[in-house]
Amino acid sequence: MTARPKSEALYQAALKRIPGGVNSPVRAFRGVGGTPFFVDRGKGSRIWDADGNAYIDYVLSWGPLILGHAHPRVVEALREAAGRGTSYGAPTELETTLAELAAEAYPSMEMLRFVNSGTEAAMSAIRLARGFTGRDAVVKFEGCYHGHADGLLVKAGSGSATLGVPDSAGVPGDCARNTVTLHYNDTAGVEDLFSWMGEKVAAVIVEPVAGNMGLVPPRPGFLEALRRETGRAGALLIFDEVMSGFRVAWGGAQARYGVRPDLTTLGKVIGGGLPVGAFGGRRDIMERLAPLGPVYQAGTLSGNPLAMTAGIETLRVMKEENLPEALEGRTARLAEGMLGAARAAGVPAWGAHCGTMFCLFFREGPVYNFADAKGSDTKAYGRFFHAMLGRGVALAPSQFEVGFLSWAHQDAEVEATLDAARKVFASL
Repeated sequence: MTARPKSEALYQAALKRIPGGVNSPVRAFRGVGGTPFFVDRGKGSRIWDADGNAYIDYVLSWGPLILGHAHPRVVEALREAAGRGTSYGAPTELETTLAELAAEAYPSMEMLRFVNSGTEAAMSAIRLARGFTGRDAVVKFEGCYHGHADGLLVKAGSGSATLGVPDSAGVPGDCARNTVTLHYNDTAGVEDLFSWMGEKVAAVIVEPVAGNMGLVPPRPGFLEALRRETGRAGALLIFDEVMSGFRVAWGGAQARYGVRPDLTTLGKVIGGGLPVGAFGGRRDIMERLAPLGPVYQAGTLSGNPLAMTAGIETLRVMKEENLPEALEGRTARLAEGMLGAARAAGVPAWGAHCGTMFCLFFREGPVYNFADAKGSDTKAYGRFFHAMLGRGVALAPSQFEVGFLSWAHQDAEVEATLDAARKVFASL
């Protein structure tokens, strides 16, 4: 294991002031063991830790850095924007410009509103759905993460649908009792639930390409069933594309699979990695938001000029370079190459890739839902993670997260990663 004395010292200092030494739990390396490295800088496809070790980065700030770290055009745009001020708390033309770019990619987002995170986008979309329909129940899927709002931190029980079981201390049962959890990719379960309580459902929220149980694409007919059943029942369909947005296609999963939701949430990719999110959808639904309608939502930093500037430049570069479509073949070579290396070494493995996202499960496949994903050998993944890190490749520090490629990841980075993977699998 590579020595990282400065990172170790920084971690010990952080533990004194920051719970667990980190500001988001997965960064603590609890899923893989060991001490997290502290990042000093990033450029292109690589990051450098505080000890000067370089890594090919496949985390990319958990997805949004589709152009890579510190893209020159984004950095220059931010430098110029910061000179004009960092926050106004008032409207700017930048907000409309970015909204137009987002709506061009996502025609279902006839109107949208910017917020500050994916959590805030999902929370606001659900409040809007409840206000629009006048109903309370929300359906989600086990293993899909929609941020840490109280009503969404709910897990499934042994049955196909479980009502109101909080998945975190501090979440009152009353906050969770209107959340129904089903199994991802279970079309029959969706149809059954709507047959007996469809008139009570305000919305179904789903990651159309699941990325928080590892990468699990939708099976044929699943998204279509969600669209059909919500339409029949007068409920809304919300696609949480915080992770899949601009990652599986320019127009996200809804473009890739041809299913149009009523509402969509997007995350930090539309801000070039800066703190931002958005939710949007049909005009008649969005016009229920204050100040036009009775559903309240607000944010002092919403539409922050730095985030808007970085987002505009990021989306413009993506259009020019035909991203993410231009990266899909490279992503497939990486994902299939890693899976082939594992199987050649006799390591039980199952792989998935979609757009610029990929994942390697340490189990015999297939993986269609969270129950399947939980059958993975997390200890084997931890050994693989640390061995790859020792060879200069940074993957997500959890079996249940996803890897990402950026425009800065060229063929040389892919080949170097596959070479490291073959050597690591031969030694495991």
